[in-house]
Amino acid sequence: MSMKVAAAMSRLKSESALEVLARARELEAQGRTIVHMEIGEPDFDTPEHIVEAAIEALHRGETHYTPAAGILPLREAIAADIERTRGCAVSPDCVVVTPGAKPIVFFTMLALLEPGDECVYPDPGFPIYESMVHFIGAKPVPAPLYMENAFRFDVEELSRLVSDRTKLLIINSPQNPTGGVLTQGDLERIAELAQRYDFYVLSDEIYSRILYNGEHHSIASLPGMCERTIILDGFSKTYAMTGWRLGYGVFPPDLAPHIVRLQINSNSCVAAFTQWAGIAALTGPQEPVERMVAEFRRRRDIIVEGLNQLPGVRCLEPQGAFYVFPSIEDTGLNSWELAEKLLVEGGVATLPGDSFGAHGEGFLRLSYATSVESIQEGLNRMGEVLSRL
Repeated sequence: MSMKVAAAMSRLKSESALEVLARARELEAQGRTIVHMEIGEPDFDTPEHIVEAAIEALHRGETHYTPAAGILPLREAIAADIERTRGCAVSPDCVVVTPGAKPIVFFTMLALLEPGDECVYPDPGFPIYESMVHFIGAKPVPAPLYMENAFRFDVEELSRLVSDRTKLLIINSPQNPTGGVLTQGDLERIAELAQRYDFYVLSDEIYSRILYNGEHHSIASLPGMCERTIILDGFSKTYAMTGWRLGYGVFPPDLAPHIVRLQINSNSCVAAFTQWAGIAALTGPQEPVERMVAEFRRRRDIIVEGLNQLPGVRCLEPQGAFYVFPSIEDTGLNSWELAEKLLVEGGVATLPGDSFGAHGEGFLRLSYATSVESIQEGLNRMGEVLSRL
């Protein structure tokens, strides 16, 4: 009997980073050595005080169901952190804790978008945005990001893409896959559009602490925007807690109860002991974060300089996150062709740019969340492959 799945499943895509990682693991199982530059995961251990908080929680029996929105002490800590870092006062009742930050994307769209509603999102951008819009049956509207504009929105072009049919705009700063960062001026103009056309903004701020210059600016802090902004954040990147699966969203008061119901109907709640670890992360020492960001800055400088010395490659200096998004148009190969050649011939796992959207064609994404030695080895291998083209 052949399986007949729902038609909507054909609209749901995977995540290329996980697919390339699986392929690279297969090559390693065959005896190949692979330099991993495909996966977006800090190569640091979770800080010890966070681990100890989880262990202590387990020992005192924090192993039972929690409120669907998350335990109150964690939601209070998140609300306090949002007020301190974004400058907008929010109630703990507006915070929903989720198993990783991806559910915030899904829950927000399920709660807000009807079939036919338009959702504008960055292209290139995190592929789950487009995938979820398609799955729900809304209309995806990609907003191109250009290297010439430092991978920031061209706000004039964005103003032509939004309309009275726009229900949701997604912004991501610092941005995956490009490392681009929106300026305060960009955010002010986007806020004006949101208020003029009466749409919500999903502000993906998962990399907000991994910033190399200046301070993080959130659109939620602008006048009139707190009540129409959903802040997505979490612990995976900032605190090297990818496997802990701990994220959160901060919602307008009228929207938060609907998100809680979606959580009840899907995940029930987040593991109790990981939530206590989250409190330790937010309220404990921040020096491990600062050291990690300083090391990422050092790696960024090394990889950008090295990429710009390779034939056919041009790379901007990312302002945040831990990715570079170099142009490879001058190599004569498209993104998939070069990514495949680098993996098979060079043993370097990268991601083709158009796996992040059509406007990512002509680019590769490389993660520098790996050691300097691995970065240098990867650059050497890439140089050998490119020299044979």
